[in-house]
Amino acid sequence: MIPARFDYEVAESVEHAVGLLAADADARLLAGGHSLLPAMRLRLARPSLLVDVGRLADLSYVRDDGPHLAIGALTRHADVGADDMLREHCGIVADAASRIGDPQVRHRGTIGGSLAHGDPASDLPAVMLALGAELVAEGAGGQRVIPATSFFTGPFATALQPAEMLVEVRVPKLAETTGWSYLKAHRRAQDWATVGVAVVLHRANGGVDSASIALVSMGGTPLRAGAAEDALTSGASVADAAAVVAEGTSPPSDHAGSSEYRAHLARVLAGRAIERALA
Repeated sequence: MIPARFDYEVAESVEHAVGLLAADADARLLAGGHSLLPAMRLRLARPSLLVDVGRLADLSYVRDDGPHLAIGALTRHADVGADDMLREHCGIVADAASRIGDPQVRHRGTIGGSLAHGDPASDLPAVMLALGAELVAEGAGGQRVIPATSFFTGPFATALQPAEMLVEVRVPKLAETTGWSYLKAHRRAQDWATVGVAVVLHRANGGVDSASIALVSMGGTPLRAGAAEDALTSGASVADAAAVVAEGTSPPSDHAGSSEYRAHLARVLAGRAIERALA
């Protein structure tokens, strides 16, 4: 299909982009375009104005900011996946980004666009939730920091205000005793995850001191698997923790699988992901 009529502006700066958003309630930001443009072709999205921020080169970076690493919102997935600092200090982000979609998607899609889109079937939102990352938004009133735990508010909905732009993602540097893993099941490389599991385990004294497990495609937002986390920190076996990973979730039923199948798949993937994180 052909998109509905829209105007187009190229943003010269973050401030310019925010101003354009504030002036038109139906304006939308365009970065890589892999999520927005297909929705426009199906007329599921009908923005009156597209604000192209894809040329703001100063928002493409990975840098060391002391206790965390800062990632510019317009950093391409391919660059996130290949970054040496991320691979050394927060490998789960680089690993997940390197397996998003196919090479074409990874070389155009951006980390900020993926997170701001808020798709519950996307890889990076769950990874950010498991890490306890922070997301920096900029609007007319300046910047504010939003924890990942409160950023994703519903299917394709986030805590970003209409005239705000996501400008930076902050992820922690993981200690050497921290294990991690991200596993997903999907039919083809370019498909969204049928189910995904992100695991971050902080180990101490031969056991798991704290656990963070986040799920993809198990509800309207990325979800924390609280029952499985509690089981691991209480000394339960991997099998017992994986058995309760789907508790409190509401997986959808669609062409990719039924709700029951997704719950089963989550338990299988969680067991494997926890084993990898412990190893």
